[in-house]
Amino acid sequence: MIAERPPANSSATDDWRPSAEIDRLRQRAGHLAAVRQFFQSRGILEVDTPVLGACTVTEPAIDSLRLHQREAWLQTSPEYHLKRLLAAGMPDMVRIGPVFRADEQGRLHNPEFTMIEWYRRDWTLAALMAETAALVDALLGPGPYQHIRYRTLFAAAFDLDPAQAPLSQLQQAAGSLLAAPADPTSLTRRELTDLLFSQACAQWAAAHPGERLFIEAFPADQAALARLDTDPDGVAVALRFELLVDGLEIANGYDELRDAAEMAARMSRDRALREAAGKAVPASDQRLLAAMQAGLPPCVGVALGFDRLLMLALGASRISEVLPFAQDRA
Repeated sequence: MIAERPPANSSATDDWRPSAEIDRLRQRAGHLAAVRQFFQSRGILEVDTPVLGACTVTEPAIDSLRLHQREAWLQTSPEYHLKRLLAAGMPDMVRIGPVFRADEQGRLHNPEFTMIEWYRRDWTLAALMAETAALVDALLGPGPYQHIRYRTLFAAAFDLDPAQAPLSQLQQAAGSLLAAPADPTSLTRRELTDLLFSQACAQWAAAHPGERLFIEAFPADQAALARLDTDPDGVAVALRFELLVDGLEIANGYDELRDAAEMAARMSRDRALREAAGKAVPASDQRLLAAMQAGLPPCVGVALGFDRLLMLALGASRISEVLPFAQDRA
């Protein structure tokens, strides 16, 4: 018999132990109970959605885990299933549970993590941001919030307009952020803006310790499943927000796209980008498109990473410190 070897970063005698201390797991349970009470007090129905689905997201920046034996995907988000429920007549609802992404494990990432995702019918994005802040305050205590538009944040960091700057200027700005031998000219415009945006967020967090930041009005090419509009300068923007707390991305919210034809077109563009990048190319989710054709009601939705929020609440430095079993011990 061949003896199995323990993971490289664990000793043979202790890798059976949980990643988090038992006291922290007790605190985790208490915070999850507080989250559920928060939604119950607001009349938001908790629902379950599949962990394993026939389809997955086509978003180029998100990679899914596939179960080949059943030709199915571990879900990166409950979004598609929740929108099908909304189209079928469900009221405001939340799903609290595991999701999966094929990211490398690290300080802030684990392939399996807990997501809180909820939807409000006939609400504004401003109202959803206020509710998201209320949930964060319930777990972390009240704190100061700022709101800034994506273009404003970008311009403050680099004196560039991400919507209009020539590609050469974005490459020049990104050059100092890349470790050798990385070449900024090898990156697409979207990759460059993503890199620079991350740096702009880090700079803002360093200059505003303890403050929480809502970033609004993202570039149109980052709309994902959000509706589009134009800003006061006539530039197309996505009606979505991100929330940063202590420099960590905690939540993403959308004023949800309801046009099935536009959704199908975005999925097609996503699939082409994935193919060009040599990535897996999931099929467009025809059941979601059919639900949208049947009638997705006006709604806003937000996904919040519970484990990252718990890290901040408990003063943990790594996501593994708040998980029962991180991937290297699972």
